[in-house]
Amino acid sequence: MSNLKELILFSSESVSEGHPDKICDQVSDAILDACLKQDPNSRVACETFATAYKMIISGEIRTNAVVDYAKVARQVLTHIGYSSKNGLDPETYPIEILINNQSQDIAQGVDHSSDHQKLIGAGDQGIMFGYATDETDSYMPLALTIAHDLVKTASKLRKSNDFKYAGPDMKSEVTLNYSDPQEVKIYSVLMSIQHEDKIDLEVFYNYIKESIIKPVVEKHLKNQKEFKILINPTGRFVIGGPVGDTGLTGRKIIVDTYGGSARHGGGAFSGKDATKVDRSGAYITRYIAKNIVAAKLAKQIEIQLSYAIGVSEPISIWVNTQGTSQYDDNVIIKVIKNTFNLTPSGIIADLELQKPWYFKVSAYGHFGRDDIPNLPWEKLDKVSEIKKHLQIILQK
Repeated sequence: MSNLKELILFSSESVSEGHPDKICDQVSDAILDACLKQDPNSRVACETFATAYKMIISGEIRTNAVVDYAKVARQVLTHIGYSSKNGLDPETYPIEILINNQSQDIAQGVDHSSDHQKLIGAGDQGIMFGYATDETDSYMPLALTIAHDLVKTASKLRKSNDFKYAGPDMKSEVTLNYSDPQEVKIYSVLMSIQHEDKIDLEVFYNYIKESIIKPVVEKHLKNQKEFKILINPTGRFVIGGPVGDTGLTGRKIIVDTYGGSARHGGGAFSGKDATKVDRSGAYITRYIAKNIVAAKLAKQIEIQLSYAIGVSEPISIWVNTQGTSQYDDNVIIKVIKNTFNLTPSGIIADLELQKPWYFKVSAYGHFGRDDIPNLPWEKLDKVSEIKKHLQIILQK
């Protein structure tokens, strides 16, 4: 029998704003924001598809807003940093618009009256999960936090022209070693970053290692000097973005949420207004989970809600604290029910989900965004109320 201790490893990945799937997420959410700015009651289900030769924007939208969808998409591509230099010119890129009105069969189960302003039920059935952990100050999993920071830092340096010859398309993957729970360590960091042709790759890779990977790791885990580093393992990454790989809204749902540290209900966020519980249900469960952990009812918690189309209250509530709470799950569920409004209309009102928040979170994760001030689902304003309801329940 071997005496070697088996490693306990866990990995999460992230992608940059220039990744083809993330381009599509950002276009869909930028269109949603453009509709909400003019008409907060807009009903939007917008999907974007991007190839080397064309972008197609499709879906169902019912709004009083007047929006040039193609213009919004071109603005997103320009904001990311695409140009003829890296193979995709926002001004000449063909964009096809295939937008229909929202189905009346869906609308009648969601809208209270013909003015479409009051909600009676969820916009669809579905299951949503939320998660929080005390592993980081943002109550997010550490591996994903580092993975996001790597591509976010690289993109920021690219846009400031400090990171020369880099293209917009980037990916990161971080593996943590949990073999000693008291001392979590970096096991490996992988970065794949698009670059211009005919450059000194040794200089390029050294910049990634010394100016991106090492400073980001040091920020999150002090004194982590020894770990594996992999950069562009294929040896070349010139062709990127939609030119190199087809993009589609909703294909980075694990990057958008918890990096695999928690379950996912399967529904994507981007391009959907908040009457779709895929989005609002996931945002409220994050809000609940973060406040529960901050109130010290558990060190980590995973929460599931389920909804039926046209029905306002959730069908079920489930929690899992992975053995990190001294309280019974049923006690925590009672606290949640007494503290939070879980109807779609209540969630939308409490989290201000008719405001145009969405483009800001469409890259680098929807949760744990300390870099975006005042996101309602990231506030810790329910901690005292949670503690109050807990004491009332325990005294009965």
